[in-house]
Amino acid sequence: MHRQIRALLDAGHDVTYVAPFTDCNVTPDPRIRAVDVPRAVGRRRRRALKAARRALKRGVEGADLLVVHDVELLFRLPRRRPATVWDVHEDTAAAVEAKRYLPETLRRTLPAVIRRIEAGAERRLHLILAEEAYQERFTRPHPVVLNTTYVPRRPPAPPGGNRVVYVGHLSEARGAAELIELARRLLPHGIRTDLIGAADQEVRPLLRDAQREGVLDWYGYVPNQHALRMAEGAIAGLSLLHDEPNYRQSMPTKVVEYMARGIPVVTTPLPAAASMVDRVGCGAVVPFGDVEAALHAVLGLRDAPGEASAMGRRGYEEALSHHHWPDHAGEFVGWLEEWAGKPVTSDVEIGVLEAWHAI
Repeated sequence: MHRQIRALLDAGHDVTYVAPFTDCNVTPDPRIRAVDVPRAVGRRRRRALKAARRALKRGVEGADLLVVHDVELLFRLPRRRPATVWDVHEDTAAAVEAKRYLPETLRRTLPAVIRRIEAGAERRLHLILAEEAYQERFTRPHPVVLNTTYVPRRPPAPPGGNRVVYVGHLSEARGAAELIELARRLLPHGIRTDLIGAADQEVRPLLRDAQREGVLDWYGYVPNQHALRMAEGAIAGLSLLHDEPNYRQSMPTKVVEYMARGIPVVTTPLPAAASMVDRVGCGAVVPFGDVEAALHAVLGLRDAPGEASAMGRRGYEEALSHHHWPDHAGEFVGWLEEWAGKPVTSDVEIGVLEAWHAI
């Protein structure tokens, strides 16, 4: 909504957006045609996917192009539809390993099914990739449009001294347990922890308990642009993701968003994030699962405000120079305009997709 749809609206296009507005407590932008659907959560996705098929059928009426982001929607595509683009923004097969709510047998078998779906989609749809590394999963080259952000033209305020922040979805694999324990250890030092984002079902009780105890403030889902304004002025932006296959090939978007807001980054050593932080000098890299190291990193930033400010400034300048979405938006819009009205071939492989649905 805040990058791709905004770019399309700015280019003069009409946009229909199918999304779970009600379930996320979001009021749609008045410039779009909004189609509300239930949110898919955990293993309970049948109702949401059924609604998605009806919504997509209704949403593509009169459209020149359809863009989908989730692999599940590949087998909910309307049979009568315009040229269709799959925006590949994660390694879905690798991500299955982090979905602890799935039975172990499914975690072993689903990746092969997903790869077959991806191969069929490549033959029958246009693809846009969010990471260069995703090219390895496909046989042909595809345009890469990175997950960048809007960087304020005016430098943000320097880091403060009394809170840390996490912006993004909360899950076990994204370090929810470590964030809660870090908040508990920061409290005696007069530092509060703000967690901004929706959470997986299995970690919600832990977050609620911690909030009731006064250990942290969990705000739940907040639209991205508001969440980032809330984050400004923090000692550090936290990215304590685990060493999961789905995270190893990509740059966590939150790292770039923290940099864009002048916030020093404390991240685990995922290759892209660690490389960025070390090269730019905009934060600290701590071992996976090491809450004590994260604690020392935060306290070090608080106790050296001059260095923290310099880190925040370096991160901001890097983000403004290389990760400002408007600098990339034209390429994204150009690809969609070129593909509009130009189907690749026929429908996706129904046999493979129905097999996925059965699973």
